[in-house]
Amino acid sequence: QDNKGRIILLTNETKNNILIYNKSGKLLDSWGHEFPGGHGLSIADENGTQFLYITDTNKHQVYKTTMEGRVLLTINAPLDAGIYKKSEEFVPTEVAVDTNGDFFIADGYGAQYVLHYSHDGKLKGYFGGRGKDDENLDNAHGIVIDRRTGTPSLLVTDRTRTCFKRFSMDGKLEAIIKLPGACVCRPVI
Repeated sequence: QDNKGRIILLTNETKNNILIYNKSGKLLDSWGHEFPGGHGLSIADENGTQFLYITDTNKHQVYKTTMEGRVLLTINAPLDAGIYKKSEEFVPTEVAVDTNGDFFIADGYGAQYVLHYSHDGKLKGYFGGRGKDDENLDNAHGIVIDRRTGTPSLLVTDRTRTCFKRFSMDGKLEAIIKLPGACVCRPVI
C-alpha cells in the first residue's frame, strides 16, 4: 500500500506487470510489460517520494522504479564479487530498503546470498550463501528490516529449514527463529 492508500500488485503477466487499485478494489492504473519473472515487490520512501523495487526471477535482475513505472536503477548479478560465475545463478526474490536508501536483496532462488547495496546501486557486501552452517541459507526467499527493538536487524526467511534467521545489518547471525512446519514466504512487520 502506498502513501495514497492505493494497493499495488506485481504480476508476472507482461500485459500488465503492475496493477494499482483503490481501497474498494477499483482498478486505477496498470503498467509494465518488461518483467516476465515479476516476483518480489517492495515500496520505499525517500524524502517523501515513493519508489518500487521489483525482482525478476526470469531476467535475473532487480529494478528500482518510480510509482509510474520509469526504471531508475537496474541491478544485475554482481559477477565481479566472485560469488557468481554466470548471471543465471542470481535469482533475486525480495528487497528490503533501509532509511538511508541502502537496500538488501535476498537471492532466494539463486545462490542464497543476501546482497547489501548502497542507495546508488554499489555492492557494499554480502552474507549467507548455500551451505550447512547456521549462517548459511537455503531458499532465502524473503527479507525485512526489523526496527522493533531499537537496533535494526534483518529477518531473512530460510524456507527449506522452516525458520527466520536474524542478522545484524552487517550480516552477522544473531538468532534462529524456528517455525516448524511453515514454508514461510516473507516476513512482514
